Amino acid sequence: MDKFESLKAFTTVVEEGGFAAAARKLQLSRSAVNKFVINLENQLGVQLFYRTTRKVTPTDTGRAFYDRCVDILSSLEEAELAVSQHSQQPRGILKINAPMSFGISFFGAKVAEFMTRYPDIKIQLTLEDRFVDPITEGYDLNMRIGSSPQSPNLVVNQIKTFPCFICAAPDYLQAQGIPQYPKDLKHHNCLHYGYLASGCQWLLIKDGNTEKISINPVFCANNGEVLRDAAIKGLGIVMLPDFILNSALRQEELQIILPEYQPVGLSLCIFYPLNRHLSTKVQLFTQFLQEYFSED
Repeated sequence: MDKFESLKAFTTVVEEGGFAAAARKLQLSRSAVNKFVINLENQLGVQLFYRTTRKVTPTDTGRAFYDRCVDILSSLEEAELAVSQHSQQPRGILKINAPMSFGISFFGAKVAEFMTRYPDIKIQLTLEDRFVDPITEGYDLNMRIGSSPQSPNLVVNQIKTFPCFICAAPDYLQAQGIPQYPKDLKHHNCLHYGYLASGCQWLLIKDGNTEKISINPVFCANNGEVLRDAAIKGLGIVMLPDFILNSALRQEELQIILPEYQPVGLSLCIFYPLNRHLSTKVQLFTQFLQEYFSED
């Protein structure tokens, strides 16, 4: 039985979370995928998966072997592309995970531009705000806004820092008063983004000094657009990056407060598994975004 096909079947079962899903992905029968994996286990003399009627999860040995297999298959793919007649025209599927608000506000148009430039690359884009491990969940490339992941198994590229602003609706400020100092925020209704690394604190900078302001949020959400819309409705004060606030500020639905205190900006980073560092698709997309933001 072909070892390459066995490796491919094994890695797909890990990435898809089961034999049935892997079979659909590979366009094979479930029994064929199962035979490939059993053959691999017999050759190695180890158990690669814990199997129950409801769930298939890799063993510790299987997880370690998966990391090596992905590296091998990725290198093989790159080698095949390098010697093929299409080596100058990159192709294949690029699986990307990105934050929801950033994706809705900005990312769709840029993905379309990238695909126009490289028509043989197919994009699978998932938008969500939780942290996603690209290794365990099978993504080629992840984008996040905020603190960068720290892992020896990931390559991290900082792309841009977005400025943040503290804002509220004019009606709210007229009714509740305009805060004059950061300490005044503790007496106001604050609308808080739930995934900030600083917890229920806002970090503000003035004259090079950083203040940590504890807040008591009346509303907490894991999506910036939801928080922005709540602020527009007059529910309280919000701190968000400019790409979420720009439209509301232009239309004067929100106004900036405490302008002399600059919130710590949010960094946009791209990260991907170490074994993807030679992937042409990943490198092209990373360079594409770096070029775009360098023009700002």
